[in-house]
Amino acid sequence: MPEEKVTKEELLKRAEEPARLAEAYHPFYGGKIEVVSKVPVRDFNDFAIWYTPGVAKPCRDIEADKEQVYRHTNKWNTVAVISDGTRVLGLGDIGPEAGLPVMEGKALLFKYLGGVDAFPIMLDTKDPEKFIETVKLLQPGLGGINLEDISNPKCFYILDRLRKEMDIPVWHDDQQGTASVELAGTINALKYVGKKMEEAKFAIVGTGAANIAFVRILIAAGVAEKNIVMVDSKSTLHPGRKDLEEKKDSNPYKWHYAQVTNGEGIVGGIKDAMKGADIMISASKSEPGTIKKEWVVDMADNAIVFAVANPLPEIWPWDAKEAGAVIIGTGRSDFPNQVNNSLGFPGIFRGTLDVRAKTITDEMAIAAAYELAKVAEEKGLSPEYIIPNMDEWEVFPREAVAVGMKAIEQGIARLKPSRQELYETAEARIKRSRDLTKTMMDDGFIAPVPEV
Repeated sequence: MPEEKVTKEELLKRAEEPARLAEAYHPFYGGKIEVVSKVPVRDFNDFAIWYTPGVAKPCRDIEADKEQVYRHTNKWNTVAVISDGTRVLGLGDIGPEAGLPVMEGKALLFKYLGGVDAFPIMLDTKDPEKFIETVKLLQPGLGGINLEDISNPKCFYILDRLRKEMDIPVWHDDQQGTASVELAGTINALKYVGKKMEEAKFAIVGTGAANIAFVRILIAAGVAEKNIVMVDSKSTLHPGRKDLEEKKDSNPYKWHYAQVTNGEGIVGGIKDAMKGADIMISASKSEPGTIKKEWVVDMADNAIVFAVANPLPEIWPWDAKEAGAVIIGTGRSDFPNQVNNSLGFPGIFRGTLDVRAKTITDEMAIAAAYELAKVAEEKGLSPEYIIPNMDEWEVFPREAVAVGMKAIEQGIARLKPSRQELYETAEARIKRSRDLTKTMMDDGFIAPVPEV
């Protein structure tokens, strides 16, 4: 956490600085990613190899055996980041064009942190059936699909359909990715304060894609359903919520959790859900003050607060600390304990692609979470360090190994390298991406940032 001598005004100014720089840097660079070639062009005769007439030979190989596409093309390492812009960060339904900067940023993180070639695709439709059909039509040229920033509840329906109907891994990062990293932070935060996950009481604020998936992952990881209290904009989830019962056909997920969680039958709002809770995880309104200091005061001793909305957390970390929270996490990189899916998806997809897994299961996501937690624990846990930072690049190949080995164990991997082979492959591919960026910066192909 920031030192006490730093004033709140200085902290607020620091928190606003990324937005100020982003407004200047984005137009300067004209976007964050580009397509570059990966083969040599010694002279123009090489185009006879890379294009016609030479390219006909790999085309025929693939025609005879579709699996050869992984050998002859970059399909094995290509992921599409696909969104309709209906639920972007903490910004809501801002449309596909306005969502594009986020998806470009996602592609940048995929490449730099995971060595994965990702490209944003924005779909100009809010119709889930059109969305599903379009994504399915893109399958031949892609090794995987990362769904992003799609409104709830259609995001669940879209993911479920695509996972059933496609032969490549499809995942929704706002669901599985965020849940994986939150689980890692939860494991270590509870360990640090000396509480057991199967006994801890959880307050889950917000019932969007991230928290619905997180609760599913929590339960799969051993948390008792009765110890979880979820709360949406209206009330806590409980069996008496007639409004959820009436909408159970269109949103069965919230109605399901209204039946199985909240063992004490707590009825009320956020304040009531948080009272006596050991840990509060909020993925709701991107506005400090959404979670009030007095509500944190009413939590159990050694309370844990994860306020992960972006771009602004639901409570400022210094306010949560003053209210008695021992461990505070946010979704921002400029505060300690960034509980953000950027720690998850690059390594998880790296491992998935390297074994050519047919899907990404919850068990693979949980394996990634435990590996993330293990990396931080090995370095020494503290209130300001319960989860690795993105600049600890060794995290990502380790995640890749955990995910790949779990896929092999579950029988959904097309390739079955050894643990050592999987690590060496992931490490080399991630290192190459980082080194490539550094070389391009050193050689001037990426211009220095402007002074603003």
